[in-house]
Amino acid sequence: MLHHYNTVKGYGEHEINIERSRFITYVNRVETEEEAQEFISTIKKRHHDANHNCSAYMIGENNLIQKANDDGEPSGTAGVPMLEVLKKRNLKDTVVVVTRYFGGIKLGAGGLIRAYGRSTSEGLNATGSVERRLMRIMKTTIDYTWLGKVENEVRSSHYQLKSIHYLETVEVEVYVEEGSKDQFIEWMTELTNGQGDIQETDVEYLEIDI
Repeated sequence: MLHHYNTVKGYGEHEINIERSRFITYVNRVETEEEAQEFISTIKKRHHDANHNCSAYMIGENNLIQKANDDGEPSGTAGVPMLEVLKKRNLKDTVVVVTRYFGGIKLGAGGLIRAYGRSTSEGLNATGSVERRLMRIMKTTIDYTWLGKVENEVRSSHYQLKSIHYLETVEVEVYVEEGSKDQFIEWMTELTNGQGDIQETDVEYLEIDI
């Protein structure tokens, strides 16, 4: 698993008009090529009357799966510039479809490249991106008398509070970056005067807006 990578927040859409042509951008997060193809197929069915439904996606830890499709536009003028935007932003597990309704004015090869690149960029901006960081969840079990101090200190620290479980005792779950576990244990032990039971549990990604 990658320690961190960038991807889109999720589903998004955005429309612009260039020389009377409508360019509608659809963005989504996917984990497999099958999911990407299903998304593209869904958009094509929705806009079966459009002149073009061009697409691009980049999937996998090392970006091993990269595809671009011009869907009838002149070769290299749609899918490739869309894919280049994904590469430039280094957005993994992302699929983009740009639907075009022709407005009667030809843009030429250069104009098409700029139009599809712009559509992709603005669509991604509208959707938003996140950095996914691989974090270890550290669980500290304490008596209720320690809750106020521990919660306040965690919230004011650089650590990210995940959740608090109110049981017979209190379980405080905190996101800790892989490699920083020992520092956290030392910090929490000092904070609770050794009264906290500190355990490492699951690993999961924490998403941070970028």
